[in-house]
Amino acid sequence: MAKNNEITFEITENIGTISLASSGWKRELNLVSWNGNDARYDIRSWSPDHTKMSRGVTFCPEEMQIIATLLKDRL
Repeated sequence: MAKNNEITFEITENIGTISLASSGWKRELNLVSWNGNDARYDIRSWSPDHTKMSRGVTFCPEEMQIIATLLKDRL
């Protein structure tokens, strides 16, 4: 973890926008590297300039594959 418990992040790939709020914040699916670790699939809302974020959820590739399979079977 970064010094002083600071959380660092890098959006390594923007996969797509899920929804857009009237405030301009977007709920997105991205690949995000947190604190210099391997990028993980991440779903959360971001401010227009990507400097602020809401709470969200992250998934490793194996978890995202399971989610994709579950949704494919359901839809």
